[in-house]
Amino acid sequence: MTDTTEDSTVHETAPAVDEATTLSQLEEEGEIAADYIEELLDITDLDGDIDIDARDGRAYVSVNSNEDSDLRLLSKPETVNALQELTRIAVQTKAGSFSRLILDVGGSREARQAELSKLVEHAIEKIEGGAASAALPPMSSYERKLVHDIVADRGFTSESHGEGRDRHTVITRA
Repeated sequence: MTDTTEDSTVHETAPAVDEATTLSQLEEEGEIAADYIEELLDITDLDGDIDIDARDGRAYVSVNSNEDSDLRLLSKPETVNALQELTRIAVQTKAGSFSRLILDVGGSREARQAELSKLVEHAIEKIEGGAASAALPPMSSYERKLVHDIVADRGFTSESHGEGRDRHTVITRA
């Protein structure tokens, strides 16, 4: 596998970085995560290019490859979430602080956002059909944030309800 860590770049796309997390901390998180993911790719004999980004107070690490790659084996949502948690633990252990790192493998986050948009669209159709509200299935805090943004763009309101693994979003009229 080619060493892609050195080719990785860090971009600040949001001027306001959370006060508790500086850009240099996000860059460090990204580098630690990239090293961890690169070791995983080496062990599994998979090829991938690693890109690091910092935005909205989070480090984003993306792993991409050409369409013929077996990297798609790791791009299923459940697998990406598990790898993200393992990567966060590795980052937190090495950096000594909490990490809100986001991992994307093979465009899985973009695909998931499209799925979430469809879920929101279906929920809004129910509300427009007369329902007072529509509840979406439980999802991660990151996915709920995406849903809240999609819902707001559509002119509706949303709130998170429940605890732990049962935390979900309920959509209502504005």
